[in-house]
Amino acid sequence: MANQIWTIGSILKWTGQYFGTRGIESPRLDAEVLLSHVLGKPRIYLYVHFDEPLEAGELAQYREYIRQRVARQPVAYIVGRREFMGLTFQVTPAVLVPQPDTEVLVQAVLDRLPAMPAARVADIGTGSGAIALSLLYYMKQLRAAAVDISKAALTIAAANAAALGVADRAVFYEGDLLAPLAGETFTAIVSNPPYIPTADIAGLAPEVRSAEPMGALDGGSDGLAFYRRLVTEAPAFIAPGGFLAVEVGLHEAQPVIALAEAQTAYGRTEILKDLAGIDRVVVLWTNASV
Repeated sequence: MANQIWTIGSILKWTGQYFGTRGIESPRLDAEVLLSHVLGKPRIYLYVHFDEPLEAGELAQYREYIRQRVARQPVAYIVGRREFMGLTFQVTPAVLVPQPDTEVLVQAVLDRLPAMPAARVADIGTGSGAIALSLLYYMKQLRAAAVDISKAALTIAAANAAALGVADRAVFYEGDLLAPLAGETFTAIVSNPPYIPTADIAGLAPEVRSAEPMGALDGGSDGLAFYRRLVTEAPAFIAPGGFLAVEVGLHEAQPVIALAEAQTAYGRTEILKDLAGIDRVVVLWTNASV
């Protein structure tokens, strides 16, 4: 690779083919994202400058990114950022990479909060802050508490809050689920908790299994360990007429609804699907909202 002149077009073609032989799921896209990061240009730049040769330093950096990607480092960790809800979030291996499915959860909360003046939300297991900070960015009067058991994750979330200009409306708490919020009340509680059944972890993509924080993935033997706690504990923190909204894994929506139906605190329930038609979000309203 180092002894020939590589243009943007030729290096992308080679990398896409190489990634494909190594089982990378989206070889061409990953090649483009990594190269656009090396060049500091948007991806569209690559298409209109395909004859432009790479400088030695650019080639060396790109070669290192190829090595990391073949080692199954997620692209988001390599470039240090991820797009979510039209915003850019800093990510590191201390936090999960925000996924498009979680945008369904954020939109569900955005759609339900406008009718609630002076709303406050709590994001449990905030990670990069993608959920809470997206809500703050798109609702200028909203205030949020973001909780995570990981100090490293909260450092990333706080940096993202500052970058998005919402730090003055966010408060960060280190601790286990709702415990740090004792005595506080919120319009809504939102969470994308760990929900992968322990036995399924081994079958996850290498990028997820080996690179992303296991504590943010493992939902216990049936994937429902954190839902049991959230559904039971959340009503004490939700104001009358408020709701708990959670992202759920495959086939978990109905079991979460069943957990709520075993409580007296909840009334109306909703299940929302993602773009693939899979049940992805459960919204549990307190009895006062019925």
